[in-house]
Amino acid sequence: MCPDCEDFARTVLLLGQLALYADVAGADLDFVDVVSPSLAVSLPEPPLGTFPDDSDPAEDS
Repeated sequence: MCPDCEDFARTVLLLGQLALYADVAGADLDFVDVVSPSLAVSLPEPPLGTFPDDSDPAEDS
């Protein structure tokens, strides 16, 4: 796996695990509120081929 692909996959996995943790009874939601934006901002550019060539994330659907 390419280094960028691995970073992207790892960060997406961490975001998913954090979302699951947020739904657990007794979860520290302050932790979730602080960590989730930081993880989201740290996402590298998606690897080539992740989205169709004609997709534009800035365009409204």
